Amino acid sequence: MKDTVIDDLFDRAAGPVRPFEFDADVARVFPDMVRRSVPGYAELVGLSGLIARRVAGPGARCYDLGCSLGAVTRSILRQTDSDVSVVAVDNAPAMIEGLQARLAAEAETDVTRVETLCADIQSIAIEEASLVVLNLTLQFVPIEARLGLLQRIRAGLVPGGVLILAEKFASPEGRAGDWLTTLHADFKRANGYSELAIARKRAALERVLIPESLEEHERRLAEAGFTGSVRWFQSLNFVAWLAWT
Repeated sequence: MKDTVIDDLFDRAAGPVRPFEFDADVARVFPDMVRRSVPGYAELVGLSGLIARRVAGPGARCYDLGCSLGAVTRSILRQTDSDVSVVAVDNAPAMIEGLQARLAAEAETDVTRVETLCADIQSIAIEEASLVVLNLTLQFVPIEARLGLLQRIRAGLVPGGVLILAEKFASPEGRAGDWLTTLHADFKRANGYSELAIARKRAALERVLIPESLEEHERRLAEAGFTGSVRWFQSLNFVAWLAWT
């Protein structure tokens, strides 16, 4: 399945801006949206698959929480043995349907390796996991629920299991934060987004995507019971950690 639909959702000036929602319209343009909005996204996804190859041994189970259309799920499948399985979870029916369609369209993919769940990631059981991925997902979970989710993930990991956490972080005060914010907007302009689209999407995400500081994320990982973590990826104000049991 070709992901060629252009994201023009926020180029329409009519009417008030609705809060961002992972509905069928977003699912339709999501590959283009994330490519043009998140610097380094392809590298982040590809490296996540390489981490899976390191930690997911024979018969391992992985979880992709907030999987959207399954870019990370498919990266894991490509990099691991045929007896490694992935539980791909998203609460948006359009995203799960899109993932299922993509898996079915890829002749080389064994769809029996993937269990797709349309569910709230805060309510599912996480059991015997070698790898759990939260790829730009925790930022959409209410702040007061984030620690509990990480604690459940930690409890569901096998010895030697790891968590990949990727987030947009809150820009620091002062000149450093100004640079990150300005360059991210420049990145979107360079990828063809109009000033109108940038402004309307920012308004749609306000109070839906709640970023936090790097320090807050790292404090919470330790509080959740992970014995260590490392920042292994950063592109502008997007960062990913590897946290281990």
